[in-house]
Amino acid sequence: MILDPMFGNSLWKAPVCRTVNHHMSNKLFVGNLSFNTTENDLQDAFAAHGTVTETNLMMDRMTNRPRGFGFVTMSSAEEAQKAIAALNGKEIDGRALTVNVAKPREERSGGGGGRREYRGGGGGRNRY
Repeated sequence: MILDPMFGNSLWKAPVCRTVNHHMSNKLFVGNLSFNTTENDLQDAFAAHGTVTETNLMMDRMTNRPRGFGFVTMSSAEEAQKAIAALNGKEIDGRALTVNVAKPREERSGGGGGRREYRGGGGGRNRY
């Protein structure tokens, strides 16, 4: 541990700026997707409204099946707005899409969330 006399010998953490400066307004959240929708389907639907630079369909880690939402990155904010206007509420594979500007992911606090209450020694189960 290094102590810094300028800060009263206390531990000091430098503030970390977590703002993201890359083109977040180009990245769109696409929700209410059918589980049959593929990344190619998203690419095709959004390409009609501008240049798609990336598509990402979220998959469940355990089952490796689609989770029903994804992200599409357009090449400009203007194209992203055009895609929102054209596709929000439009049906694809029988589902009305929710399309809006993606928000930065919020940090999750704590490692295990509310699971701490389940830790323990198995009280009352003494076996010899």
